[in-house]
Amino acid sequence: MIKRLSPLILALALLFGAGGAPPAALAQGKTVTVFAAASMKNALDDIDAAFSRSTGIKVVASYAASSALIKQIENGAPVDVFASADLDWMDYGAQKKLIKDDSRINLLGNRLVLIAPKDSKIGDATIGAGFDLAKLAGDGRIATGDVRAVPVGKYAKAALEKLGAWAAAEPKFAMTENVRAALTLVARGEAALGIVYETDAKVEPGVKIVGAFPADSHPAIVYPVALTVTASPEAARYLAFLRSQTAKSVFETYGFTFLVRPTS
Repeated sequence: MIKRLSPLILALALLFGAGGAPPAALAQGKTVTVFAAASMKNALDDIDAAFSRSTGIKVVASYAASSALIKQIENGAPVDVFASADLDWMDYGAQKKLIKDDSRINLLGNRLVLIAPKDSKIGDATIGAGFDLAKLAGDGRIATGDVRAVPVGKYAKAALEKLGAWAAAEPKFAMTENVRAALTLVARGEAALGIVYETDAKVEPGVKIVGAFPADSHPAIVYPVALTVTASPEAARYLAFLRSQTAKSVFETYGFTFLVRPTS
């Protein structure tokens, strides 16, 4: 005589199967929303795909200038994770009580470089004290992020001021809403030069690096990451994944410096 299974036991058997459902299956339908600095896009897209494959959790990422993203979070945008291209805008988020301070980590480093269109006649430039950026640009424009708010622009202005090149070069600047917009201007030949992160230059075949800014000419380029105060439980898993060996390998492939010890 075959015993009938209770409805509850039958439902559980159907849900988990003989060996139990994998964690990824259980997480289907869950989503983590990430606001990240524009310069992180290529690397983070790859990492997000790897995270989703291993967990079943979907990642929805938006990329823009850190300044614009934190203001959107301040205005109520439903976000789980914020990744900034500088410490200042993460500090702003902390001051406004938009992030969970105990989740904050300084994840990545980067380098500031001078770029020109790939077919430009501008050759390698030695960037140091007395560097004449205005002369190098000639009649062309110099593209970078808005120096008043966008992290790459702030780093660029700080470096040029320290090197004594800002005053002469300032009138030639074309300031953009984020670093990728500056990169595009140079790639299209609409700007003779650009100041971007090394990682941006590496993913754009339409530009070449003609010089690197000394690390001591500007504040250290640091990318902090944190959970927002409204973060979902899944977001903590995502933040942990950003510290993994898998994420480290991807970030380093794109040229970032990984600043933390990988967790796994």
